Amino acid sequence: MKDNAELVKKIRERSGLSRKDFCETYGIPYQTMTDWELGHRNPPDYLVRFMAYYVEYQKTINNKENNKHNK
Repeated sequence: MKDNAELVKKIRERSGLSRKDFCETYGIPYQTMTDWELGHRNPPDYLVRFMAYYVEYQKTINNKENNKHNK
């Protein structure tokens, strides 16, 4: 469980969002996210992969938008 806890926290930190903002953005209950990050509960592996994918996808979209506006 500890590995997923660290991974979930790294994914959230990579998003640049606080725990509260991440939860509001992705519709995850705050207590659930807290439990995942602290290793008290373990999220399903598919959900961890989905969060990682979606955060990277959002960063790619944001970078493209920023590059478009900077031209």
